[in-house]
Amino acid sequence: MAVDPRTLIHDWDSWHAEREAELRAPHGWLSLTALHWLDAEPAAFPGAPGRWSVHPDGVLLHAEPGDGLSHGGGAIEGELVLSPAEGGAGVTLQHGERLVEVIQRGGAYALRVRDPQAPTRTAFTGVPAFTPDARWVLDASFEAYAQPRRMTVGAVVPGLTHEQTARGVLRFELDGVAHALTAMDAGDGGLSVLFRDATSGVSTHGGARSVSVDEPGDDGAVVLDFNRAVNLPCAFTDYGTCPLPPAENVLPVAVEAGERHPR
Repeated sequence: MAVDPRTLIHDWDSWHAEREAELRAPHGWLSLTALHWLDAEPAAFPGAPGRWSVHPDGVLLHAEPGDGLSHGGGAIEGELVLSPAEGGAGVTLQHGERLVEVIQRGGAYALRVRDPQAPTRTAFTGVPAFTPDARWVLDASFEAYAQPRRMTVGAVVPGLTHEQTARGVLRFELDGVAHALTAMDAGDGGLSVLFRDATSGVSTHGGARSVSVDEPGDDGAVVLDFNRAVNLPCAFTDYGTCPLPPAENVLPVAVEAGERHPR
């Protein structure tokens, strides 16, 4: 498709600035300082006051009056059962300026600690990226499945899996060669495409990158802009549980566009 290089760079600069501002948020992905997996034995963890264990209905927290935990503005004392949804944002408790997030992933439960003073956040200077290039703004065609499909994909955490909803296939050409990528439901009216390519583990993160695509029109026509490919949280922190792309979303070409490896 025809792209004005000046417009491309101007729009990309604005988008990239918003992306970095989001990463700098006090309790964003850069603030993670811990990931603690839970089991049936009550245990205490650094940065997460109280004692935590797996419960038939989720996670059981036993908090003492001096632990300083609160939820929804109310102090937590004694026992409380927390039931985070599988794959969701989790249940968040406050502990001073820190947040303790209770999550469920692949049927297992864990705690994540978010601290605005995390070195990954305070030392953040931006995300390196390839120079925007019109070559990577591609016309694509979306072929929707008759019904969305549940798909199990791997994760950066060994043994962990994620359930995602695949909505169809994006087809496009690059340098005259046809390619296809499975597109997931982004949950906001659009599509999300996890992919790896020949740069993965070299100049980009080895797990995956993601590119968002607007909701396709009735004819299935969409624009696939690899210049806006972003790192998943696990590129920035060791405490992410990021999904891996399905096998068919590994491109044999080097997509030298979008965000590079930040570390």
